[in-house]
Amino acid sequence: MKVLALTRYSRKGGSSRLRCYDFLPYLAADGLEVTVSSLLDDDYLTRLYRGQPSSKRAILSAMLTRARLLLGAGRYDLLWFEKELIPYLPYGLERALLACAGPYVVDFDDAWYLRYNDAASPLIRALLAGKLERIMAGAALVIAGSPVLADHARQAGARAVELVPTVVEAARYPVRQATPLAADPDQRAAPLRLVWMGTPLNTRYLDFLAPVLRELCRDGRVELVLVGGDGRDFGGLPVVHQPWSEAGEGAALAACDIGLMPLPDTPFERGKCGYKLLQYMAAGLPVVASPVGVNVEIVSPDVGFLAEGSAAWRTALRRLIDDPELRRAMGRAGRQRVEQNYSLESWGPRLPALLRQAAASQPIGG
Repeated sequence: MKVLALTRYSRKGGSSRLRCYDFLPYLAADGLEVTVSSLLDDDYLTRLYRGQPSSKRAILSAMLTRARLLLGAGRYDLLWFEKELIPYLPYGLERALLACAGPYVVDFDDAWYLRYNDAASPLIRALLAGKLERIMAGAALVIAGSPVLADHARQAGARAVELVPTVVEAARYPVRQATPLAADPDQRAAPLRLVWMGTPLNTRYLDFLAPVLRELCRDGRVELVLVGGDGRDFGGLPVVHQPWSEAGEGAALAACDIGLMPLPDTPFERGKCGYKLLQYMAAGLPVVASPVGVNVEIVSPDVGFLAEGSAAWRTALRRLIDDPELRRAMGRAGRQRVEQNYSLESWGPRLPALLRQAAASQPIGG
């Protein structure tokens, strides 16, 4: 069976890496022949994360290359892509490209449809509102990374929806042993480390938590580590900035003690897949997270705390900072939950059957 996989990014892009590239060995082992083509290259992501403008010529060239590729998509048994074929292309044109292929599977790992449906620009709304829902309705299968996204796909009329969480490869994450908190503020050789890992664009989620973190880190026994952040200044909060790399993310987390995932409670954030939490838990870290979207399902009392508002965050972090045995117990429980329910090792063998089933379907109009 031949599959054409159209990713938005190369492996450098988290959504593409986690929702497609990481599964390729499992698909190959099951006999699926997958051809992968990314839309946007590493230079686009580098510019995006640095806040630099992208090359309009390069983006247009990428769109045309994808359109030409789709003209020959009929030789594949299945088309599998992220969210849409070409961003900001009106549905009528996208539907014409889809007509060149057979059955298709569309994957969603965030509430991308809100970028069109709730766009500030009336022109964007007029041209693109409802586009992704129509793509969902015409798909042989919609793969959704969270219950919120799965529910939206069903409401859009998708005939088949499967919930496939964004998972971690547990084997790549060494497990952290809890660091004892120094009794004397002058003993600063090994401060307890709070960690946030993410893209530069999402570092803003920490802004509301900065006053609490400044208080906790005041005596030098606790420090904040940002892996992959944008290097911003949090107004006197001491921060250890570390660059992110795919090869080094597991070791970076294994050197920390408590994982943080603050989020605002907005429609877009409710659609997120909680991947950051799963990374922390895979590394054996207890977690503190905002009770938003799928976080409520991932974080139970045995693996960490859900905290809403500054007071709740302060209380939860204080409990973990002061109790190394609690950190160890939660870390062990979190690692076990990831291995059983949220690991690539457990989900990788399931995806081939879903794609084969979709390939046996007939395309329907959107």
